[in-house]
Amino acid sequence: MNVIKVAIADDHKIFRKGVILSLRPYTNIKFVLEAENGEELINGLPAAEPDVILMDLRMPLKDGIESTKIISKQYPNIHVIVLTMYEDERFVSHLMENGANGYLLKSADPSEIKKAIMEVMVRGYYLNNFVNRVLLKKSHTRTRTAPSLNNEIVISDKEREVIRLLCMEFTATEIAQKMEISPRTVEAIKDRLMERFGAKNTAGLVFFAVKNNLID
Repeated sequence: MNVIKVAIADDHKIFRKGVILSLRPYTNIKFVLEAENGEELINGLPAAEPDVILMDLRMPLKDGIESTKIISKQYPNIHVIVLTMYEDERFVSHLMENGANGYLLKSADPSEIKKAIMEVMVRGYYLNNFVNRVLLKKSHTRTRTAPSLNNEIVISDKEREVIRLLCMEFTATEIAQKMEISPRTVEAIKDRLMERFGAKNTAGLVFFAVKNNLID
């Protein structure tokens, strides 16, 4: 894989430097931008052109939540991995549904940060045990209501299979091979589902599918 360009936004300089230093052994990861807040980060994106952003949430001027939403709209090809101290399910759901591709706690090992960076580049999202627990809890605690023609979500068998395989972390190419269709068809189905459900990216689509019990 080519060198992955990474940006980091965090208002604590010591933490930023620590993350950069801890990932230095991985020669396929190169940090191209440091920012103390979301505003500085967004202003630096055109010149730095990162592939991945490690995003803190609590920052001055522009926090990580607002910055993630802006970046998902203006720079949809940049992958955002939240890296925060907030172990709060509400933040996980909100960020993943609004453009984040992964959610890590600051207690994560450098090896997991590296894994998250690699996986969002390949699959478009990274789900660790913490995020999976949030998904599972949402799946079980979602309010059950009687089906209605106005709000019932109807998808085809092919669409359901694409979602199921996405949730199993298969890439578009792998899904195409399993379903015996072209990767372009898989991407078209995924894009159509994201547009229908208002998902910002693959991670948001996976969240929506699990939260609404679209897969068994």
